Amino acid sequence: MLYELARPLLFALDPETAHDLTLAGLRAARTLRLPAACRPPAAKPAQVMGLTFPNRVGLAAGLDKNGACIEGLAALGFGHIEIGTVTPRPQPGNPRPRLFRLPARRAIINRMGFNNDGADALAANVERAGYKGILGINIGKNADTPIERAADDYLACLRKVYAHASYVTVNISSPNTRNLRQLQDESELDRLLGDITRERDALAQQHGRRVPLALKIAPDLDEAQIQSIADALRRHRVDAAIVTNTTLSREGVERLPRADESGGLSGAPLFDKATGVLGALARRLGGEIPLIGVGGVMNGKDARAKLEAGAQLVQLYTGLIYRGPALVKEAVEATRDF
Repeated sequence: MLYELARPLLFALDPETAHDLTLAGLRAARTLRLPAACRPPAAKPAQVMGLTFPNRVGLAAGLDKNGACIEGLAALGFGHIEIGTVTPRPQPGNPRPRLFRLPARRAIINRMGFNNDGADALAANVERAGYKGILGINIGKNADTPIERAADDYLACLRKVYAHASYVTVNISSPNTRNLRQLQDESELDRLLGDITRERDALAQQHGRRVPLALKIAPDLDEAQIQSIADALRRHRVDAAIVTNTTLSREGVERLPRADESGGLSGAPLFDKATGVLGALARRLGGEIPLIGVGGVMNGKDARAKLEAGAQLVQLYTGLIYRGPALVKEAVEATRDF
């Protein structure tokens, strides 16, 4: 596999530089119309959020923040692509270095801080791509917007991306934007979802198309918080939940080099925590609202375990960095008959 040859070279580089080079390579491959390196097998389509997904395996937000590489990523065989997180205005994110590998545990720590070119630039990129598959757009708030005005940013983003999205994800769970996770608190979440769902309904009338909304939550939740989120999802008729974002815990990576860096931990050590929250939320929702399982999927068995815990779809990110495109094929094979 080509990626197995390229990975040692990429891992010799600064992680963010390697990330940028990988995206550039995918863009070049599509421009030159090179064949996809790894096409997954045919799979049974899945109906989720009123959309038809060609397979159950998607790309999580964060890899392509600006929607600049949609076609190249889609060629890897994903059933859906989620881009972002995007904010209303461009912002540089947190200072570098802000991305760290922990290869001994197949993990990543990031404190990127929603670095992106803004919602207008993302919308223009999506238009240029002309992608016809399932495209999720993940939205957040600018770092300099006070938390009490967060809804203004989410509404501004929703208006800018609505026409371009198959579904929109409301990201309130990144640990790298100050106070963002406060929006998961019961009263804050109730107000935010009320504002966003009302705006979505108005946009549906305007555009003649109802775009589903998903909520992305953290893994660092207790039982009471999981219950309050389940109640809010029902109350506001949110179309799906994405479970979960990265964790602030360092369980499983203690004393490893770079383990004390601030930011969210992803990869293999996140799997049990994220899957536990997924299962807990699935039990409380009883199948009323579909769930998308993400966090620590490093092989096909992990992907299937997310579905067994209650998810209808699975997303990958850190596993792709460590395994390359072969992981997509393996995950589709493991989930195609579910």
